[in-house]
Amino acid sequence: MTARYLKLLPLVVAFLVQGCAARRPVPPPAAPPAKEPDNVFVLLADADGHVGRITVSNSKGSKELNQAMAATQVAGADQAPSVPAQMDQSQITRIFGEALSAQPSPPVRYTLYFDSNSAQLTADSLKQIPDVIRTIRERKSNDVSVVGHCDTTGNSEFNYKLSRTRAEAVSKLLVDAGIDLSSLEITSHGKDNPLIPTGDGVAEPRNRRVEITVR
Repeated sequence: MTARYLKLLPLVVAFLVQGCAARRPVPPPAAPPAKEPDNVFVLLADADGHVGRITVSNSKGSKELNQAMAATQVAGADQAPSVPAQMDQSQITRIFGEALSAQPSPPVRYTLYFDSNSAQLTADSLKQIPDVIRTIRERKSNDVSVVGHCDTTGNSEFNYKLSRTRAEAVSKLLVDAGIDLSSLEITSHGKDNPLIPTGDGVAEPRNRRVEITVR
């Protein structure tokens, strides 16, 4: 009898272990991740901090967004847009992160100034040239605009030629540093499109400039 019980003992122990394991509580399944809301509109500031405005509307009503990170939702075609509310950065990243990361980097802009009636850069502006070159190389840009401008002294023909000469002078500095000439778009506006609007014959230093945009 004893030998038979000893033979059965491992089976009994195994049964008891299996029974204990079967009675352990099973954790509830993990809750599915919360679904992000559809039809959400949020207004973001431009790279330079400027905030515009948008109007979200349907047949049931409309709402205007005119503050950075203001948002509204349209739950359905039979419902008006919700009252605008501020959305925090974590929400924006969670909902729109994939779309935002797919956007191209915003352009980088530089404004270089010149001595009066000259294509000679001011000392402070000349110091910016290495930054311009570094930005073009880091972005591997092949789309760089170089636009020359003048103040309103002198006649239109003189100003156009001088603004063109200024743009070409800056472009030469870039090309001499190894930037491909074919990546540069060189134009001039003369005294048109002044940074500081003035009447004719005004020697405004801030209008004697070249604007560089690196895309």
